[in-house]
Amino acid sequence: MAEFETAGRHPREILNEIKWRGLDMESCEIEILHRGAPMDRITLKGSEISLGRSFFARGETMIPYHRILRIRHEGRTVYSRAAR
Repeated sequence: MAEFETAGRHPREILNEIKWRGLDMESCEIEILHRGAPMDRITLKGSEISLGRSFFARGETMIPYHRILRIRHEGRTVYSRAAR
């Protein structure tokens, strides 16, 4: 399991580090706020997305990074947004 610093970091930085260190994006699960879904949340696989500057994409859908609630890599939570 890869170790890297996540405290106080933006989800985009964490996803970029996973990608650029050559870690397995398939092992990532990204839980996002998705209004209308059960409990207003869906989980995406890292292999389903492409990273951009202000948004990440799932197919043709652009999703802002601020919708990310949690990132797990290899089963370990590496990012969790504080509850509001």
